[in-house]
Amino acid sequence: MKKTMVKKKKGTRKGFTTGACSAAAARAACLGLLTDEVPEDVECLLPSGQLVRFAITDGHCANGLAHAVVIKDAGDDPDVTDKAPLTADVRLLPGHPDEVVIKGGPGVGVVTMRGLGLAVDGPAINAIPQKNIEENVRLVASTLLETQGVEVTISVPGGEEMAKRTLNARLGIIGGISILGTTGIVHPYSTAAFRDSVIQGIQVASNQGQDTVVLTTGGRTEKFVIRELSELAQACFVQMGDFLKYALDTSVKEDIRHVVIGGMVGKLTKMAQGETITHANRNVVNTHLLADLAAGIGVPEDVCDDIRAAETARYAGERIEELGKGKEFYQALGDKVITTIMGRYEHASFDLKVLICDFEGNKLAETE
Repeated sequence: MKKTMVKKKKGTRKGFTTGACSAAAARAACLGLLTDEVPEDVECLLPSGQLVRFAITDGHCANGLAHAVVIKDAGDDPDVTDKAPLTADVRLLPGHPDEVVIKGGPGVGVVTMRGLGLAVDGPAINAIPQKNIEENVRLVASTLLETQGVEVTISVPGGEEMAKRTLNARLGIIGGISILGTTGIVHPYSTAAFRDSVIQGIQVASNQGQDTVVLTTGGRTEKFVIRELSELAQACFVQMGDFLKYALDTSVKEDIRHVVIGGMVGKLTKMAQGETITHANRNVVNTHLLADLAAGIGVPEDVCDDIRAAETARYAGERIEELGKGKEFYQALGDKVITTIMGRYEHASFDLKVLICDFEGNKLAETE
């Protein structure tokens, strides 16, 4: 009897951002300053307006300092910062009434480039988390703030290692992770964070005065285009993943003049057929389009029919390469990508080039 494979259902449990966890830790530490005892849990106001209770670990007070930790729960989202210890150390600032100063400690990245909306040499704590941390501090420390200020230092033990698995270095953030979150909630398997990083990457390139961005669909294609375009600054290279639309829309807004797309045959076929989000779970690859391209370069009708009946773009490439027409085929595919995209962006100020590689990162074609 044929065995049926059941696809494992993705989790649906929501989690919390590094920003929300930092705000909760800061609020708990401030309560510690007020009462000489850091609570075991604390209610925190999220940027979304929700009130959520967080467990506090390693809370203690001594010599006018209070310390609190929230262990980040990312829910069912595959996040490198899941279980990260978001840590707040709070102290009073005599002589500075009504001031709330927020600093970054070990494990929180330092901003080294313009374009992120944050001060260069300052901590990588985004604007909304900064505001949310301050808001929670003021909610519990209003009496203290009448006569003195409060300094909050956010740190993340282990954050420097976590950051190596993020795009922070590409964005000019070194030495740790970023404190992020616009609502405080992490949605399971969320694409929002990645999408935002694509937009931010293009903005960084623009703010550095670059007129070119190189958009890639993943790590292998990025290594390929970096080799091909080694003369470009690192900031020009942006992994867009499946987010073609957001990458191109942002390129228009930032007045980017030259756009290069690096990809393999599967994702490029999605672009050629007009998909603006190229995730595998969305519309299937249009093998009829590939068969038509193959026919246009003289591939025999029976092979075209075979390609039309197949399920993957890679299969089409392999069949056509067997006939010695691979270069012509990939050139035609690149041309189709450009025609389709520029049809959508006919009034855009950028020109477009497509670089195509195989699964080993070898160059197959270049069109512009």
